[in-house]
Amino acid sequence: MTYCVGLMLNQGLVFMSDTRTNAGVDNISTYRKMFTFDVAGERSITVMTAGNLATTQAVISLLKERSKASDERDPSILKVPTMYQAALLVGETLKEVLDTHAQAGQRADASFNATIILGGQIADGDPTIFLVYPEGNFIEASSDTPFLQIGETKYGRPILVRAFDADMSFEEAVKLLLVSFDSTIKANLGVDLPIDLRIYHKDSLAAGQSLRIGRDDPYYQKISEGWGVALRDAFGRLPAFEFPKS
Repeated sequence: MTYCVGLMLNQGLVFMSDTRTNAGVDNISTYRKMFTFDVAGERSITVMTAGNLATTQAVISLLKERSKASDERDPSILKVPTMYQAALLVGETLKEVLDTHAQAGQRADASFNATIILGGQIADGDPTIFLVYPEGNFIEASSDTPFLQIGETKYGRPILVRAFDADMSFEEAVKLLLVSFDSTIKANLGVDLPIDLRIYHKDSLAAGQSLRIGRDDPYYQKISEGWGVALRDAFGRLPAFEFPKS
């Protein structure tokens, strides 16, 4: 399992993903789940994956290969004119990979499924984020749903729902996401560090800041320890429960 989030802020986009991949308690590995497709001055696209590793790696490999020599039969993510068309392309590619498993007689196993977050900006279109399902269809982030998650979402979602603000700075958004990821990591062995982060500044059409946050990162350690203390303090300040008097 994994955990990936895409946030849509007024000033741009923030993407964060973990790197844990496991097929059992004795088979744990680290793999990148975040991939980028950039053409300076024209487009900046980020793709994050969750689900079966063989499926997601096949999807990314196809997108990369077809970006090198595209034609009408195999369009390129570096050539499609809009983010909507990019989402269609990623969905079709995911379906193609899953159909290949089906032809091999293995599609019945749901473990071959995958979901993908795709976000960025192309030309004069607006920055946006899509969540692509195994069936190839997708949904788009909006002002009502300004963040999208894939993977092990339930532990970190309450943090985002309570604290997210589209007007927050990139720095505040990264802090919020780290709290969400830390809560998920502590609750589920299928999610773990290192964490990949990417920032996209609205209308820049250029790769923004990217970095990897490890377990020994001083800021992450402060967030992890500080959030635990803050929760205990907040819990202590809540009014005490009293049983009704008989």
